[in-house]
Amino acid sequence: MNVELIQGNRFADSRGELDFFNSFDLTEIVRMYRIKPANTDIIRAWQGHRQEQKWFYCLSGSFVVNLLPLSEFTGDSVGNSPQIYTLQADLQQILRIPGGYVNGFRATDSNSELLVFSNMTLEDSKADDYRFDLKDRPFTDQY
Repeated sequence: MNVELIQGNRFADSRGELDFFNSFDLTEIVRMYRIKPANTDIIRAWQGHRQEQKWFYCLSGSFVVNLLPLSEFTGDSVGNSPQIYTLQADLQQILRIPGGYVNGFRATDSNSELLVFSNMTLEDSKADDYRFDLKDRPFTDQY
């Protein structure tokens, strides 16, 4: 599976706004959680899974997300540049990250919030968890 951006849309009228993701299939989702960084200096990197899939949705503000194949950290391949995505609340996009990737992210606006969906229980996710220190690979905001 490849990384995918799922495009949503927004409807607005005198009553307000409605964001929707009609092509987002929720059948695999078993849990969700929200991340609200304390400030824009905090980088959460590098964590990944061989099997677990994640879906990132920016509820407010914006985030820059770095993705690398897990093999970059386990020594199976060398030197790829990260795939970099910018998620913004006003763009109605969900980033699907399949198993086999590690991610890192940073809020680029204060009061940013990220909603994360997972296809594994917390216990199963912990058994499939790979974490690396930032010194293992730099995080970048550059494309």
